Amino acid sequence: MRMTSFTDYSLRVLIYLSLKGSELTTISEIAERYAISRNHLMKVVYELGRLGYVETVRGKHGGMRLRREPGHINVGEVVRRMENNLSLVECFGSENSCRLAPSCVLHGILDEALQAFLAVLDRYCLADLLRPKRELAALLSIDIPMRQAPNSTAPPAQR
Repeated sequence: MRMTSFTDYSLRVLIYLSLKGSELTTISEIAERYAISRNHLMKVVYELGRLGYVETVRGKHGGMRLRREPGHINVGEVVRRMENNLSLVECFGSENSCRLAPSCVLHGILDEALQAFLAVLDRYCLADLLRPKRELAALLSIDIPMRQAPNSTAPPAQR
């Protein structure tokens, strides 16, 4: 299973916005910190906003921030909503021309693997991805107040 860069960037944007808290952030700032395309990020942020993960504020001092608390954003849900095609192989789609399809066991095995992959992601929320908050903020040159940083050695919460 390989996620698209669209989903990867979506998760990165959500992590960045989580680290910034209620402070407004611009697409240009995120693009610069991650060294990724601003144009691509515009599409990602548009979709995150459309799906209710991000709110945008227009104007001279505008930007964006999370619409929901990180603890209320499920990683598996984000992946499912951002990936436009979770078909691992041809036989997962409607345009299946594989000669083995009528008797193939591989389809069922791959579907089981995909469901297991998604089930693991479903156990985590965005807040779980922020466990090493100070370290993540430092890597992205984000200043966060001392009181906001959780214990970076805590294990991820199982959901």
